[in-house]
Amino acid sequence: MTEGARRRSRGGGGAARRAERTAVSVETARYIERNIPNFDILSEEALEIIETNAETILAEIGVNFVNNPGALDRWRNAGADIDGERVRIPRGLARKLCETAPATFTQHARNPARNVEMGGRNLVLAPVYGPPFVRDANGRRYATIDDFRNFVKLGYMSKWLHHSGGTLCEPTDVPVSKRHIDMLHAHMTLSDKPFMGSVTDPARAQDSVDMCKVLFGEEFVQANTVMTSLININSPLTFDDVMMGALEVYCANNQACIISPFIVGGAMAPVSVAGTLTQVYAEVLAGIAYSQLVRPGAPVIFGAFVTSIDMNSGAPTFGTPEASQILYGAGQLARRLGLPFRSGGALCGSKLPDAQAGIESANTLNAALLGGVNFMLHACGWLEGGLVASFEKFVIDADQLGVLHRMASGIALGEDDQAMDAIREVGPGGHFLGCAHTQANFKNAFWRTDLLDYKPFETWHEEGARDTVSLATRRVETLLATYQQPPMDPATVDALEAYVVRRKEELPDTFF
Repeated sequence: MTEGARRRSRGGGGAARRAERTAVSVETARYIERNIPNFDILSEEALEIIETNAETILAEIGVNFVNNPGALDRWRNAGADIDGERVRIPRGLARKLCETAPATFTQHARNPARNVEMGGRNLVLAPVYGPPFVRDANGRRYATIDDFRNFVKLGYMSKWLHHSGGTLCEPTDVPVSKRHIDMLHAHMTLSDKPFMGSVTDPARAQDSVDMCKVLFGEEFVQANTVMTSLININSPLTFDDVMMGALEVYCANNQACIISPFIVGGAMAPVSVAGTLTQVYAEVLAGIAYSQLVRPGAPVIFGAFVTSIDMNSGAPTFGTPEASQILYGAGQLARRLGLPFRSGGALCGSKLPDAQAGIESANTLNAALLGGVNFMLHACGWLEGGLVASFEKFVIDADQLGVLHRMASGIALGEDDQAMDAIREVGPGGHFLGCAHTQANFKNAFWRTDLLDYKPFETWHEEGARDTVSLATRRVETLLATYQQPPMDPATVDALEAYVVRRKEELPDTFF
């Protein structure tokens, strides 16, 4: 039995068992397993054209691996043509290298009941990632570490979120050099769902791995995936040393990476859907192939984050038909490679959690469900083009993620679902409210919101005529007031705190 397995089996001793008995039970739905078909927007001919053109890009135009001599050596040894920092990859080489990446993998949580399966027909939902600002009932401001911790708590309390995510917001009151440690500590102690590591510096990626060794045990970490981290490609066609350095750390330690172009169409890729898809595929091919040069068999996810652009203002736009078409097409390309797929989210450009935010977010959420996404980052809380993490939108979106669970389950056709006895019982001209079938099934017949208001006008008016944002503010307050920390082995708590103190003392304060 490995160290990590021993730690899991003993459950933290008597103190941990006592804490578990007194903890509030938090219900988390299992990750989505789709029972509906994917929407395939591209024909076989179209897919072959995009794949051929992407191979042409890699072979003739090439990609840059900047400030990374080690990466150039790896590519050279694999048979690529190196000209300065430009890497030209012969046709077929990148796809061949991608073959060692696993089609599915498990990301382990510290609570094994929260483990998630990446790939196949599954969909794992994770919250917003990366905003420097937050918005709450008092307005917009820079994010703090307290905000970050509150988002972790909300994610833990949210039934439909399967994953704690990563940089839920940037805590600007903590030095850049140290904030990754506080963020990881929050994920590890305030939630027992799976989480993401730091990618803003290779040393911070190593800290993430080292902290996971404290949490899970070193042997367990080396044998299992306990982090899934976001590696953005510097589109167009550039792989910088910071992101690639983080990827190298994670792949070497058997931890998963999302290889994801970050594209604003028309600025960082062509304005056409087919052209952008071709560039996305070329970049992802090169990135995943490189991960397999670092460690064959390292778990990876095919990522695609693409928005369109307002050609008048230059601002990114969300929920547009072109972005959905790219998502659908990228999903098909990922499935042809046999790899898990990341895209989607409750994306919007709105400044407030208003009608625009709802429309744009719904468009992207539905596209992600139908497009075969396996890991959805930004599933709740995203506002203002990703500049803002909104507490109110977090709980609004998290509530609506329940709709995706119900839609993905498909239509049941068992004997009870066919309801022939109910139709016979009621007959012509009757009603179904009191029939036996309704009485037996009404509690679970329809998806129920935990947030939206369906009361009659008079009742709604008497209760203060609250709009959705007001209801969301109240729900945020309720969730945070009733939050209880999930139980944890006291020895592990102490070891993590000791690591945090030691590393923060070793690191200088820097704010860039």
